[in-house]
Amino acid sequence: MSLKKEEIAGFKKRLEEMRGQITRVLQDTKKEVTQADESKGYSQHSADEGTDDFVRNINLEVTNTEFGLLRQIDRALEKITENTYGICDLSGEEIPIKRLEAIPYATMTVKAQEKFEKGLL
Repeated sequence: MSLKKEEIAGFKKRLEEMRGQITRVLQDTKKEVTQADESKGYSQHSADEGTDDFVRNINLEVTNTEFGLLRQIDRALEKITENTYGICDLSGEEIPIKRLEAIPYATMTVKAQEKFEKGLL
């Protein structure tokens, strides 16, 4: 059963909202990571510097994860433009609506995703 135009429009809206939220988070994280620590060099204890570095590393890891999610959202939006949204990139099968409702940026069926993650595809 192919998706109706209204359903695709709803998914597009959700994807664009998600994209906006992630973009804002990435911008805020970038500010935090690149912001110079004004108190460094004065009386800050080395353990505090270690904690600051740890927090900065965690922020960078979160940023990497969000960039990956952003790429997936962009791919799903691209598929909407190409009129292939809801079709698995690997198998060409329809992606069940329940999967798209849960993960609107899904570009593969669960079966294809599992094979891809296991390196079988």
